[in-house]
Amino acid sequence: MKRLITFTFVLFLVHTGCQKDSVNLEIPADSYSSKIPLIWNQLYLEVERFTPGYKPPVSGRNMAYINLSAYEAMVGGSAYRYRSLTSHYDDLVISPADNDALYNWEVCVHAAYERAFELFFPVAPAEQQFRMLEVSGALRAKLETSTDPDVFQRSLVYGYSVAEAVFQWSSKDQWGHEGYLKNTDHRYFPPTGDGLWKPTYPDFAPALLPHWGKVRTFAAGGDEVVPPPPPFDISPTSQLYQEADFTRALVNEVKTGTKEEDYWIAEFWSDDCPILTFSPAGRWLSITNQVLSGQNLNLSDGIALYTKVSMALADAGIKCWQEKYKYNCVRPIDYIRLYFDEPNWNTVMCPDGSGGYYTPSFPTYPSGHATFSVLLRSFWKIHLVPSFVLQIAVMRAGKNSEATHGLFIHLKRWLRKTPIAEFLWGFISWSIQKPVWIWVVA
Repeated sequence: MKRLITFTFVLFLVHTGCQKDSVNLEIPADSYSSKIPLIWNQLYLEVERFTPGYKPPVSGRNMAYINLSAYEAMVGGSAYRYRSLTSHYDDLVISPADNDALYNWEVCVHAAYERAFELFFPVAPAEQQFRMLEVSGALRAKLETSTDPDVFQRSLVYGYSVAEAVFQWSSKDQWGHEGYLKNTDHRYFPPTGDGLWKPTYPDFAPALLPHWGKVRTFAAGGDEVVPPPPPFDISPTSQLYQEADFTRALVNEVKTGTKEEDYWIAEFWSDDCPILTFSPAGRWLSITNQVLSGQNLNLSDGIALYTKVSMALADAGIKCWQEKYKYNCVRPIDYIRLYFDEPNWNTVMCPDGSGGYYTPSFPTYPSGHATFSVLLRSFWKIHLVPSFVLQIAVMRAGKNSEATHGLFIHLKRWLRKTPIAEFLWGFISWSIQKPVWIWVVA
């Protein structure tokens, strides 16, 4: 009888001991650092820079889907600090993690990024594809050596499945999915008339993403619009003419060699020269990377930050392009050439070495740069004061208008009390200023 009691007691200790070990084996997502999302988002800028078709709105959208994949792969380990967003979007179906199984949430997140990059960058050049494999292999090797084999495999498979589910949801967005393959539409013909955009010097490229305003948004609704631009007017006393004259004079001053520092700053922020830098949307991801690298955020908070930033940039690009092709405003280079009797006048942005310069192939108003920047500035406490905008203007003069500096997209209404808006609330604070019509940024 004594042996039986002793044996029973030993079994009880073994049983309770195993229970304790099982509870402690799974480390919550908050206990990991944000290193993995930082590494993948740094890589995003390397790959986006060289990938054909990754224009600013396309980049913002795909950036959001990639980070959403990581977010959904992480929420099961966030101890309910974050919730899945699947209930807020039609047709987004993601199987939750098994509550009775153990996961390594770093592995889940890594796997989601790895698979999402494969799915959203199929046309990346070979060098960037190899770079993706290099980063993925190094991270996987490190994670595998510190994780139980069964837990590692389960976590890897789960992360892959989440990324594939998000990609499947992306594929149901007719206008946005694989936007890098359809930057232009040969069936689209811009309206004609005085003051309206048309293919522009030097390459007279067709309209870029003329249907992007139809892309599915994450939070912005159909009523987020900009105030109309000023009426087209070529009289010297008109606001439009005077601001075009200001733009012309500023660029001419730069051409004389003055304002070198302003020129350099504007060149840095331009992000319009293909391959030289990443896109304007990527600029704000770069800033996010810099902020995150200097903070001690955990895995959950880091991924949530990236998801909020990229979803906001995605919607900003969609709404901005919607309004561009609503108003189809003439670009300043055409206005100056036609109405200032300077048929050879040119900007100073992205020289091609043969005397030619770059002009974006889409209507001027509203500005993409300003839309992205006004969106993010409130969160990062960065203020786009007029002097800063004019520095951008040095490179982009002949590109857009300062209506573009103030902003105009009333996306503050985004943040009405809806569940998905609550996810973004506290991060985005749209600054709505009185629009001013000066061509400044694209």
